[in-house]
Amino acid sequence: MLIFKSAHSTSILLFPFAILYNAITQIRNFLYDKKIFKSYEAPCLTINVGNLTVGGTGKTPHVEWLIRHFTNLETVTLSRGYGRKSKGFFEAKENTTAENIGDEPLQFYQKFGRSIRVFVGENRAKAIQTILEKYKNTELIILDDAFQHRAIHANINILLTDYGRLFTNDFLLPSGLLREARSGAKRASAVIVSKCPTNLSIKEQLKIKEKIAKYTQAPVFFSYINYQSSIINYQFNTSYITHHTSFISLSAIAQPHIFEDYLKQHFELTDTIRYADHHHFTANDIQEIIQKANGTNIITTEKDFVKILPLLSVEQQAYFYYLPIEIRFFDAGFEQWLNKEIEKIKTPNKV
Repeated sequence: MLIFKSAHSTSILLFPFAILYNAITQIRNFLYDKKIFKSYEAPCLTINVGNLTVGGTGKTPHVEWLIRHFTNLETVTLSRGYGRKSKGFFEAKENTTAENIGDEPLQFYQKFGRSIRVFVGENRAKAIQTILEKYKNTELIILDDAFQHRAIHANINILLTDYGRLFTNDFLLPSGLLREARSGAKRASAVIVSKCPTNLSIKEQLKIKEKIAKYTQAPVFFSYINYQSSIINYQFNTSYITHHTSFISLSAIAQPHIFEDYLKQHFELTDTIRYADHHHFTANDIQEIIQKANGTNIITTEKDFVKILPLLSVEQQAYFYYLPIEIRFFDAGFEQWLNKEIEKIKTPNKV
């Protein structure tokens, strides 16, 4: 007799492992809460952007929003460098690749490298001390994905949760996607519900706030992905292709369906190519992609394009486009809250 297991039944079978995982994370958090394990607090402003779930909540564009917001401060970003092939502490330079620092930090550097500094390092506390020794004028450190990195005490903890999979509805690994229990949300200074539909009603926002309020009293804000009006080609800078042009979509991100759904609404999408999140593209991958495209233009995400570009010949560059995105909020509430929080923080390097 054949027995088919649903995703729900699989989650139930994994529940005992989730209980064990929860016990480990709760003990660790207890030791930090009671200051038995010490946390390092930097002598400058630190803002952490993180989540409770495994990937896909939109940390990268929210970090970019913060970079744009604090153009008046000497800013650095610090990431673990997930998916990179290197280890240890690195500063992004002109010849840096995704293999050195990871795709998301590379994207920060390529977009803002002249106005900020970009670093990666597994040991965030040691990395911050090294940064401040080398660049004493640093005023702001934006920590990318360090919500569970309790060895660092950030001044402001921004917790992201995806509208499509709120942490309030999720379960602990491995039966769900939570890195720690929902109660971890109490450490948040603010919660941002990301990737919301642009027509999200006030009524639904209030319902979501009620769910989140069971776990944290932090203010809740709502953001959505704003796709830019033009797709970009490295050779031609801004695309002049009409929306009737055919494309094949290419992505290596956590939730490709959001990207693909947008493309289907605005372009003629003939096929999709998906790789695992943070996939390291190779020359062989590029050859296979181009062969499959068979002369059709290829559109990818900005995060993926920074990894693909170094592998392309001048001739191949003409076929590859990327779609830039940015984060927008439904109102000015988050910006106003953030500015007030900054005013409350007293740091030696504060401007």
